[in-house]
Amino acid sequence: MVRRRAWLAGVGAACAGWPLEALAEGAPVVLDRVVARWRTVDDDSRGSGHLIFARELAFQARIEAMALGDAPTDKLADRHIRAAVARHVTESLLEELPLDPVPRPQQVAERATKARKALEARVGGGGRLDAAREKERLLVDELEAMLRRTARASLYLDRMVAPLLDPSDIELRELHAAGKTPFTSERFVDAVDKLRRWVLSQRMAAAVDEFWQNARSRIVITWVKTKSGPSTG
Repeated sequence: MVRRRAWLAGVGAACAGWPLEALAEGAPVVLDRVVARWRTVDDDSRGSGHLIFARELAFQARIEAMALGDAPTDKLADRHIRAAVARHVTESLLEELPLDPVPRPQQVAERATKARKALEARVGGGGRLDAAREKERLLVDELEAMLRRTARASLYLDRMVAPLLDPSDIELRELHAAGKTPFTSERFVDAVDKLRRWVLSQRMAAAVDEFWQNARSRIVITWVKTKSGPSTG
């Protein structure tokens, strides 16, 4: 079980060790490193577990920060890191769960495209997403791999956990009429696609959070100790 003290100690270790800030001329540059390992209580404790790398976790933390309105380059807070770890572990768990029939590569690719659009909607646009990726020097291929993981996780949620994630047109019209979305000032016919992506993003986040809350007591996270390093700012 992940206890609060362990969480905060791990967050401090991750913050202290994140790479890719400009270093003094002649100093070595660390391209990436493992900041944590996680496993379920059912896994063999002697194994190395699943690895979490610094750049990916930093990027995911920036997504959490931007979803709350922060700029792509703002200083990260502990709450952003904790949220990023929760989402990372949850999606990794979900993508490993069996599906019958097994999704075809084309299905995963199509869902990954939707995942990117939903992610852009969540953080406030593709420009902000790219700025965060460039801040952490995450490669495009690495982002695409993350999106495929999100896609496989969402396929499981869509089939097995929350088959009604996709809102109906009636639901969208009611939400738009209630004036509680970012697209209230636009005509429904002009905003419907953006509104659908926004709702999907909100529901996906809620479903992932619920899965995490149910699974967290079975998760063991081990943070990698570090002596020093750049800050998350």
